[in-house]
Amino acid sequence: MREHASSVLVATLASAFGVALLDVTGYLAAVVDAGPVAGASATVGVVLTAVALVFIVIAVYVGAIVTANTVATIIAGRTRTIALLRLLGSTARAERAAVAREGLLAGVVGAALGALAGTGVAALLVAVATGAGWAPTVAVPYLAPVLALPVGAVVVTTWLASWAGARRVLVVTPLQALAQAEERSRGEALARPGRSIAALVLVIVGAALLALGVIAGLASPAGVLIALPGGVLSFTGVVAGAHVVMPPVLRLVGRVLGSSAPARLAAENAMRHPERSSRMSIGLVIAVTLITMFAVAVSSLEAIMHTAAAVQPHAYDGLDAMLQAVVTVFSVLIGFSALIAAVGLVNTLSLSVLQRTRELGLLRALGFTAAQVRGMIRAESAALTIAAAAAGLVLGIAYGWVGAQSLLGSVVGGSRIVAPAVPWPLVAAVVAGTALLAWVASVTPARRATRVSPVVALAVE
Repeated sequence: MREHASSVLVATLASAFGVALLDVTGYLAAVVDAGPVAGASATVGVVLTAVALVFIVIAVYVGAIVTANTVATIIAGRTRTIALLRLLGSTARAERAAVAREGLLAGVVGAALGALAGTGVAALLVAVATGAGWAPTVAVPYLAPVLALPVGAVVVTTWLASWAGARRVLVVTPLQALAQAEERSRGEALARPGRSIAALVLVIVGAALLALGVIAGLASPAGVLIALPGGVLSFTGVVAGAHVVMPPVLRLVGRVLGSSAPARLAAENAMRHPERSSRMSIGLVIAVTLITMFAVAVSSLEAIMHTAAAVQPHAYDGLDAMLQAVVTVFSVLIGFSALIAAVGLVNTLSLSVLQRTRELGLLRALGFTAAQVRGMIRAESAALTIAAAAAGLVLGIAYGWVGAQSLLGSVVGGSRIVAPAVPWPLVAAVVAGTALLAWVASVTPARRATRVSPVVALAVE
């Protein structure tokens, strides 16, 4: 279970996010009922419910993706052990079931801890807001039955994500116990087009639902409930097809970084092990997409509401105060989702580097110095950051704008479409933070690995 520590942490964060969000949303609804903004009371209930649902689904979904990615990385490092068990008579189904049980246990423990943490965070936020005079004091039911929904969802999705991440167990053969197990090459990965076709279909269907959600949002805030599954499906397609798209991009970026031996080797590593490259890069893509999406969504929501207030000034008296309260509360809650993505990013990169001890030892035996090996890891980290940050920014801006437009497009006079509002200073900070995380997560384990002598590293199984 030590390998699943990050899965427990992710489940804890996702559960805490959902519980805290429902508690805070209940508080905001009670505040609006006590003194609603003129003209907004008709839609505020629907908007708050939709926002809570969207945020919870996103948190649970991101947690599931991170868990599946983490389990896939763990299985890649356990390949020879699993193959040895297969050689001794165990079945692939039994080994996969064992991994799924580990995931279920991680989900139960994490969800329970998250429920406690989320309730405490919500109580603290409300206490600070009321104590500072930012919001009125109203009764909040912190132990409402509806809180069981995010807790149960986290348990189920963690279990299912572990099952999905362990699918690699099914292709581990007993013969791999007798030789060094390697991940599939790019040619082997492309020789199985079913996954790529499914990814393309998911992206197309998801994009269509996103467009439909924007159109429906011009008439009702319920449009976001159409856009939400579109975002889930399209991003799932991006994750599923990352092994095809990301390696060539990473190699191209790697070649731009220089022509030295470490830089060239780093560029070719992305193509040599596409599944490993996609697992590492998708963690970065999730982190950048998530933070950018929320930042753009909040900024776009403010822009939409101010546009509506300019068209109908008397209908939105007191809007600024309500917006400030909502933005402040949700900005804190957004940190939960960002932390979920950051945990997945650091864990995946760290595990990937630590599992390459034998590979790094071989490079040392062939004449690479410790500094050159660290340079290769730094080059890989830089390529990952640049490629994933670019993809994450594009996806985050698109998803954030669609979310805001499909939720509040109907409140703008004449049901007009408002351009996305992008907080560029925050985006720059996100990219810088992502680069720092990638560097820390990859260089530190690489330094530990390069301290091992080549002979010892080559003996690592």
